[in-house]
Amino acid sequence: MPGTRIHVVSDVHGNSEDLAKAGEGADALVCLGDLILFLDYADHSRGIFPDLFGVENADRIVALRTARRFTEARELSARLWAGVDRAAATEAAVRTQYARLFAAFPTPTFATYGNVDMPPLWPEYAGGGTTVLDGECVEIGGLRFGFVGGGLRTPMRTPYEVDDATYAAKIAALGEVDVLCSHIPPDVPELCYDTVARRFEQGSSALLEAIHAIRPRYHLFGHVHQPLARRMRVGATECVNVGHFKSTGRPWVLEW
Repeated sequence: MPGTRIHVVSDVHGNSEDLAKAGEGADALVCLGDLILFLDYADHSRGIFPDLFGVENADRIVALRTARRFTEARELSARLWAGVDRAAATEAAVRTQYARLFAAFPTPTFATYGNVDMPPLWPEYAGGGTTVLDGECVEIGGLRFGFVGGGLRTPMRTPYEVDDATYAAKIAALGEVDVLCSHIPPDVPELCYDTVARRFEQGSSALLEAIHAIRPRYHLFGHVHQPLARRMRVGATECVNVGHFKSTGRPWVLEW
């Protein structure tokens, strides 16, 4: 079908206001995950963590994580959570955000999980106009889109991280696709390096292998908020970081 236009977002991190407008003028919206805002690294007063423990503690934990002092960050977190029902407090805060964010999705929306999302809760909030895919494909405008959600294991221990074998199996389940959609990038240094955080984020070697084997037209992803390269060709595939939607408020546009 000619004249198809989709808008793609990733790393929404609580930005429901712009999300509500992200599908305007498009035939469909694609969301590549990270809906939840646990902690805003640009504004430490925003997110679940400062709501529970205050801005000063948010400042401290961001400083430790930025310095890659993950053990100390976990120790601080453990002290703060002591005596608090962590699961209940987190789920209550996440539910509040999910109710607002899923209500902002236009129809149709095709979405997969980010590494900070909580997949078990999604079925309660995804309405009839939102299709959730992970290791699954859908046809949009005559092109086959394959979705791989979540992230790989990292010292950050975010909520939806899976082991390498599980992640690779989800990719293998897709088969041939025209557009490969994931939350994290392929394991290419220029696509994984965050120039502001000054560190490499976790990319996937299995995604890179799939790009070479399947040769999709596009590989769309997010996760790295300020990448060294936002777009580059790997073999026959155009690899595109669709942007940090929380900051930009603008979707990436694909037309064919």
